Amino acid sequence: MEWKLTDGRPIWVQLHEQLRQRIATGAYPRGSRMPSVRELAAEAGVNPNTMQRALAQLEADGLVSTNRTAGRTVTEDGVVLSRICIELANERIREYLHSMALLGFTKDEAVELLKKWEE
Repeated sequence: MEWKLTDGRPIWVQLHEQLRQRIATGAYPRGSRMPSVRELAAEAGVNPNTMQRALAQLEADGLVSTNRTAGRTVTEDGVVLSRICIELANERIREYLHSMALLGFTKDEAVELLKKWEE
């Protein structure tokens, strides 16, 4: 999978967001073993300590758990996964409304455009 890292924001935050997205979309299915810190760091081209920080935040979010013998696994908790999906959807909605506001549309106008597009 491709990693998209940009300047201006901490790398570990970007990694956390992308890993969270991958878990939410099933790229890392519930209950599955996550790749090791070193594997993920090499894949993303970052320092293992930076990747470790992103993974530690995933654990704090309840999305992964660490088992000393099995490594990290993705949660099987459907409530946690649903919450993350809703959070991601809300982020996309905010981005959409912000973009539409920059174009001069009100929130109601932006929603109406979506309804028309759906038809």
